[in-house]
Amino acid sequence: MALSVLLVDDSKFVRKGIAKALPTILDGQEFIFSEADNGNEALKLLYSISYDLVFLDLTMPEKTGYEVLQNLKERGIKANIIVLTADIQPEAEKIVRSLGAVGYMEKHSSFNKDALIKILQEINLL
Repeated sequence: MALSVLLVDDSKFVRKGIAKALPTILDGQEFIFSEADNGNEALKLLYSISYDLVFLDLTMPEKTGYEVLQNLKERGIKANIIVLTADIQPEAEKIVRSLGAVGYMEKHSSFNKDALIKILQEINLL
């Protein structure tokens, strides 16, 4: 069965980068992508579909990644959410993990495949 993946980022460039990197990381595993470019769109999808993996940006229009995580937590919706962010405030990782994120990765000009592989192994998706 194919892995369902939701990419949530207001940057189309970032969404395309993740989509391009995942086939080599998932090593031949089939997957299906959905995309959202803001927090409200992400919540609509997450309220109606159970995804195997979600990549979530923190800084987006309409609702931030923090607000998305808080909404999911309040509704009791659990998901394998990996936060990808350029927001490197010292408390950010602690906050998103307390809201239910399973991983936290800083955005760089290149995608950190090793860090993602480690997270995916920790949540048994690899």
